[in-house]
Amino acid sequence: MCRDILARHEDTISVRNPSIAVLRLKRILVAALDLSNSGGFQAMSLRDLSEKSGMSTGGLYAYFDSKTTLLRMILAQVTHVVETVLTDPPEAVTDDPVAHLRWMVDAHLRLTEDLLPWFVFAFMEAKNFPPAERRLAIDSEALTEGLFADVIKTGIAQGQFRSETSELLPALIKPLLQDWYVKRAKYRRREISLEAYSGTVKDIILRYCVPNAGEL
Repeated sequence: MCRDILARHEDTISVRNPSIAVLRLKRILVAALDLSNSGGFQAMSLRDLSEKSGMSTGGLYAYFDSKTTLLRMILAQVTHVVETVLTDPPEAVTDDPVAHLRWMVDAHLRLTEDLLPWFVFAFMEAKNFPPAERRLAIDSEALTEGLFADVIKTGIAQGQFRSETSELLPALIKPLLQDWYVKRAKYRRREISLEAYSGTVKDIILRYCVPNAGEL
């Protein structure tokens, strides 16, 4: 991910040695996410980030010129990863909307599990983002909804999903996916595994939109 960010932000990052740049960028991002998720991005100062990352303030400015630029890097990467993963399903599921929808739920939940600090940050901090960055977060959520909507429309067209399936369904799926990473402590206390949670979400969705869902 850091290599990807480096490649897409060459105009902002002045460090030219990729091996050094990637390692230091990782330190910055890990520190920024840790500080933000514990105390808030707005409350995080560059001094805090410098101390947490072990880099000088001048060293930080070699990677971003402001906290807003750093914010854009994080948000853009979350969106990029979601789009990259969810638009690359296995060939085995692409012709079967039911299997495709199941795969998308699993893929999204596993992605947020692997990148938990990134997704928690994007969700919890959104209300405090400046207008332009808040729009990025809204667009990212709309992207996810759109990808689910496309699969559902295909299922309706093929007769695998009910024709009366509500257009609101993709918007209702998103909160179910978000709940897994936003309320992780709740599910840990209840000893709910990722597999169990994913299975329940898929069951809820498919029982609503698939005729004779009990036979799936």
